[in-house]
Amino acid sequence: MDLIIIAVIAFLVLLSVCLCCYIFRLKSQIKEIKRELRETRDLSYNKQIRVSLFDKDLSDMTAELNNNLDYQKKLKLRSEEAEKTLKQSVSDIAHDLRTPLTVIKGNLQMLRKQEKLSEKGVSCLDICMEKSDSMKEMADNFFELSVLESDNTPVRTERISAVNLIMQFLADNEAVISGHNLTPEIIFPEKSIFIMCDEVLLTRMLSNLLNNIIKYASESFTLKLSDSGEECVISFSNAVGDESSVDPGRLFERIYRGDKARRGSGAGLGLYIVKLLAEKQNAKVKAELKEKNLVISLIFKTAR
Repeated sequence: MDLIIIAVIAFLVLLSVCLCCYIFRLKSQIKEIKRELRETRDLSYNKQIRVSLFDKDLSDMTAELNNNLDYQKKLKLRSEEAEKTLKQSVSDIAHDLRTPLTVIKGNLQMLRKQEKLSEKGVSCLDICMEKSDSMKEMADNFFELSVLESDNTPVRTERISAVNLIMQFLADNEAVISGHNLTPEIIFPEKSIFIMCDEVLLTRMLSNLLNNIIKYASESFTLKLSDSGEECVISFSNAVGDESSVDPGRLFERIYRGDKARRGSGAGLGLYIVKLLAEKQNAKVKAELKEKNLVISLIFKTAR
């Protein structure tokens, strides 16, 4: 009788050990499936999930997960292909629009020089020239955007004097600024500041921010350069009449247009392009309202 009890106890102990080992292997297998799923999500991991533990329910679940992953990958490929096709179409349309718009603008300028135009004719012609300028700007922005979003080439940044670059930019655009009756307030630190950036891309960013100022500022604006030690901040600011019409958190969204703050006729792509150009240089952008002024800042790493 004692032998039977001992045998039963031994059997139960052995069964418990086997069950514990099975549970341990099952948990390990679940952790492995979890890791594979995480890598599939985060790293575009392209591998089927496999299980080494013989368990019908676990194998069936893994098979369903693999089927689901295959379906999601197909959807992703279709989405990427559709997005690529759309970007190419936008690029082609924008490119095709630029040439005729340039011709239209040239002909309108020639007509503007005619002396026999009536006052009403001159007024209508000026409106047409303004609208053609807006359309060309939109076509240029859409073309630039399609190029930026499809270009994954890493940008090579270099050590640039922020003060010298901005001074040159202001000198190049002095006629544009004065032509729009704007008075800039320039605030620079006493010391030289060097940043890591691409000179061409930063100049394009400054041009977009200046265009934004020209559209929405009146009388004056402020261009400030500051250095916190680790970061350099280039900021444009202008007065805002109605603060409720501006949502700083959305200014860098694609085609964001506020009802009153963005009273221009553009597509609202300028600041979104600034954001893309900043990301290519490992820089940051920020917009905020300060004392009834809209402040848009470019934040670069300071170079020693």
